[in-house]
This record gives sequence, structure tokens and C-alpha cells, in this order.
Amino acid sequence: MIFEGLADRLQETFKKLRGHGKLTEDDVNDAMREVRMALLEADVNFKVVKNFVAKVKERAIGQEVLETLSPAQVVIKIVNEELTALMGGTQSRITISSKPPTVVMMVGLQGAGKTTSAGKLGLSMKKQGKRPLLVAADIYRPAAVKQLQVLGEQLDIPVFSMDAGTDAVTIAQKSMEYANSHANDIVIIDTAGRLHINEELMQELKSIKQEVRPHEILLVVDAMTGQDAVNVAESFNADLGLDGVILTKLDGDARGGAALSVKAVTGCPIKFVGMGEKLEALEPFYPDRMASRILGMGDVLSLIEKAQSTFDADEAKKLEKKMRKDEFTLDDFLSQMQQVRKLGSFEQILGMIPGMGNIKKKLGDVDLDLNGKEIKHIEAIIYAMTPKERRDVAIINGSRRKRIALGSGTRVQDVNKLIKQFSEAKKMMKKMRGLAGKGNMGMGGFKMPFM
Repeated sequence: MIFEGLADRLQETFKKLRGHGKLTEDDVNDAMREVRMALLEADVNFKVVKNFVAKVKERAIGQEVLETLSPAQVVIKIVNEELTALMGGTQSRITISSKPPTVVMMVGLQGAGKTTSAGKLGLSMKKQGKRPLLVAADIYRPAAVKQLQVLGEQLDIPVFSMDAGTDAVTIAQKSMEYANSHANDIVIIDTAGRLHINEELMQELKSIKQEVRPHEILLVVDAMTGQDAVNVAESFNADLGLDGVILTKLDGDARGGAALSVKAVTGCPIKFVGMGEKLEALEPFYPDRMASRILGMGDVLSLIEKAQSTFDADEAKKLEKKMRKDEFTLDDFLSQMQQVRKLGSFEQILGMIPGMGNIKKKLGDVDLDLNGKEIKHIEAIIYAMTPKERRDVAIINGSRRKRIALGSGTRVQDVNKLIKQFSEAKKMMKKMRGLAGKGNMGMGGFKMPFM
């Protein structure tokens, strides 16, 4: 999970801080030492860490903080605000031209996910009612044009390409004529990358920029390369003048240093983040929401937005009635699991709920990050049960478990694990139902992990 180590370290630091009651300057200094180490371990740029800690310390040792009734909470609030500012402050959107088409030029090194990101961005624009055109201007990488064409077919988005041997500048130029004659209001140009930054690459990109005058130049960088991603962003920005950054593979980077460094070092805002391989997995980047997740405060807004685009409203109402009557069955469990998988891993989802980020530790060996293969195992196990067993797991004794394992092609341990997961889910729902009964299902009902 992104920022896992950083989140754990910071939350532990603030728990200690809270235990001090009234703070002294030494308490703040000790906490800031921990924060500095946590950020450096997360691969955040050294200069960025130095400036960040200095800003937080300057604000935190002011009299208005040390003399408040809950100074630890004020320090946490300051860290939250400074983390948000570090990552850009507010969401940075794509600049849409008042005179179509809006031209977006995708740049970056080979292997960062540029072509896939071009397709994902096209899908995002299509969902907003735009008519995107993908332009295959990567003429060097084998099969790059074909890859974009396949993506275009999958997404039902037109792809502009030209015969082999045509130079990239001509392709970009002709694509503009095509977009104007076919009423495409967004043109996304997939340019060539190299294994490293060189003069030849930059000259070609400068020529394309000069020819089509893009409204947005977006750099695609792999978050897992850490500080290298920041160095690449710095170089591209110096030569081309970037308008924003797309960080790919952010879901695979447990440290997250690039996300915290790139804006501070280059001045370029992160506009989108890649949170998975699916074509829908390109998300707008919200600095405030990311800061909240790092500090264990959750990201309820993003969770709600994801849920609204995934869940069926009628099904949700039926499920709510079942939960209220305590009639939640294994069939419901499977149905919900299949829908929830569309939102991302369970671990990601729990990280968005205030106070639930560390739930995995509490559940021990219960697997929260089910992949497609495990979902199939669960389906097989549930389908091997009788309708009565699905309604009431309490009747599933040892001999029934053996029969279910045999019928589903799994092991008895797998059946036991599923029943344990189901029981934990029911307990959690009961707890949430109790909160709802007290009128605490809003943000106020969730207690911050260190407050």
C-alpha cells in the first residue's frame, strides 16, 4: 500500500506526542526528528525534507500551539496542512482550451507507462463527454503504434497513425488536421521515449511542441523509481516546460517519495496518478486527500466517488435492509466482494476510511488483498455449499467442510479461511450498524487513530 511505512511511522510519532499532554519545545523537536527520519526513509528528496521540517517546526513551537489545551492535535493539523502544500495544495486540472481541440502532449522515458496512460486519459476525457483522439507519434519503439491502436479499440476511441517511415512531427501536424475535420475536441499525442534523456529525444519533442503548440505537456513517470522520477521531471521541465505530471504505478510504491518530492523540486503539479493496471485506474490527484491518508485520517470523498461509479443503488438499499435485519449471507458476501474489487484492493479501501488504516494488523492472517484468482476460489467454495449452508454458516461442521472443499477443488483450510473472513465482515458490519444507530456514520463518528 502506498505510503505504508511513512503512514505507520508518522502515526506512531503522533501517538507518543499525544501522550505528553502539554508540549514543550523539546517534545516538538523530538517529534520532528522522527518525522524527518520517516520522510527520508520514504525516499523523499533531502532538501524537501529539510524545508518541510523547518516549516512545521517554526509553526509548531509558536506560543499559540504550546499553550493550547490539545497541542498535539494542533501539531498534527500543521503537519497535515504542510503535507498538502508540499504536494501542490489543491487539485490541478487539465487546461481545456476555449477553442477546440485541446492538445495534450504525453512525454517521458521508455517503460514509464506513457502509451497506457494516454489511453487511460482518453477514457477519462470520454467519460466527461469529450471526443478524444489518440495520436500514435512513437515511431521508434517496436509495436508502440499497435499498442495504442489496440487500446483505442478497447476504449472505442479513434487512433490517428501514418505509414511507417513518417516522422513524428509530420504525424503530430497531420493529426491536428484530422481532429479539426472529425470534430475531436481533445488530441492526446503519444510521443517516443528513450531509455535515458538525450539531446535527440528532446529535439524531437521540442519540434512537436513548436508545430502543434500543445495546451498541456504532461510528463509520465514511474513512481517506483523514487528520486530518479524527480530527476527526470527536473530535466524534462528545464527543456520543455511541463504543465503537469502523471505518476504511474503509485499503488506499487510503498514509500511514495516521488509523490512528495516532485512538486516541491520542479514546481510542476501532479495531475493524475496511476493506481493499477485497469484502464479506469487513472485518478485525479488530490493533495489534501493524499495527506489525510498518510496521516491515517482516511479519504472518504474518494471512496464515495469510487463507490458511486461502481455500486448499484437498488442493490445497496436491499443490502442495507438485510444488514439491519442481520440477514447478511454468504451469497451477499460474495456479491459485495465482487463489487468491492472494482474499487481496488481491500487494503486500499480500508486506508480511505478514518481510523481503519491499521485494521489489517488487527485481523491477523485474514487476507485483505484478494486477487482475481482468490475471488474464483471463494466463488467455487460458496457455490459448493447448499443454500441452507450459505444462509447459516453456523451449521457448517467438520464433515460439511470436507465435502465443500472436495466439491470446490480447494482445501479444508481454504474453507475455514473463508468462513473466518465472512465472520469478521459480519462483526465489522454490526459495529458500523451500531455507529449508525447512534447517528455517528458521518465523519464525526470515526475517531482519528491518534486523537
